Amino acid sequence: MGIWVAPHTGNLAGVKGGYVKIGICDVRLARSASVAVILATLMLPEIPLERGTPLELLSRYPERARALADAAADTFGLASRLTTLIAAPLANRASRSWLQRHHNPYRAEIDAMAELLGIHGVHALNVCFEWGCTSGVWPSPQGPVLRRVMDWGFPALGENMVVLHQPGEAGPFHAITWPGVSGVFQGVAQGRFAAAINQAPMRQRGAGMIGDWLLGRVAVKHASGLPPAHLLRQMFEQAPNYETAKRILSETPIAVPAIFILAGPREGCIIERTETEARLREMGKTGIAAANHFEEMPGVWRPRPIDSAGRARCAHARVDFCDDFDWFVPPIANANSRLAFTATAQGALTLMGTAGPRPVTRALYLPAR
Repeated sequence: MGIWVAPHTGNLAGVKGGYVKIGICDVRLARSASVAVILATLMLPEIPLERGTPLELLSRYPERARALADAAADTFGLASRLTTLIAAPLANRASRSWLQRHHNPYRAEIDAMAELLGIHGVHALNVCFEWGCTSGVWPSPQGPVLRRVMDWGFPALGENMVVLHQPGEAGPFHAITWPGVSGVFQGVAQGRFAAAINQAPMRQRGAGMIGDWLLGRVAVKHASGLPPAHLLRQMFEQAPNYETAKRILSETPIAVPAIFILAGPREGCIIERTETEARLREMGKTGIAAANHFEEMPGVWRPRPIDSAGRARCAHARVDFCDDFDWFVPPIANANSRLAFTATAQGALTLMGTAGPRPVTRALYLPAR
């Protein structure tokens, strides 16, 4: 739903034509939204827009990183708090050892983040692969458009999100990120591309869901590739154009399977990846979408929740090109949704933090240039 309210002269996110545009994504709200609802949305916090490196970002927002760590530890109440207390130091040591053993290019930065925060879990967070998403690339009059919803069981991600204008060898880029995170899960490089990662399905190994998950974690211990979020950051830093980005995401070994979504100035694709193999799905004339299952990669795989097939079908059907969040509807919008955005390679970005289907930030709008 898009709601236009009276002209405003202040510096609010989402100003268009002299009016404040509020992206309302809570599908329970009727179009005859009350003044109270509109005013409540105006009171939501803005998404910070910062410049610098991930370490510099953490030095400015250490309280956000600690809030995220506390919220993650409380995801499942007392059970998760006890598990975190016991397992966090072990997981952190194992993660730090893994990063060192494989000469990860961002390990020194992650070490510095951990020292700055002085808490357990920073290394483990930076090699965490447990998230889901719904994303896709569609042709539009302005060029390919990337739409994305990030789903993650951790609470408080929507409220603590930051857009970081990061430097890179091939040029700067905007990363949609969090303090304390070294990798990139989604971003926009003006004039080059927009890109994101979806979690891949779980490889079935015949041990049931829990057993397959544990065996997958053991396999990661011996993997030598980059974590997918580190590869995406490396691509944003080094790739001068869409073609190079596509090659990097298709050919570079990774630690775990992943699904990459890439939108260039004229082309778009989805890259289904295992550790060493790739299958490409091109945007074509009607667009493509991905959730958390493979459509081209061979093998036996278990889709990730929530309702991966249903989310993909809904995304495929949403071919209209509204500039607000009318497309953010169930099952794309679900209990685990933490952010929603649209982006183009020209640098346009419309972004909103969510807690499930409910907005928790004002919409941030960055125009194309």
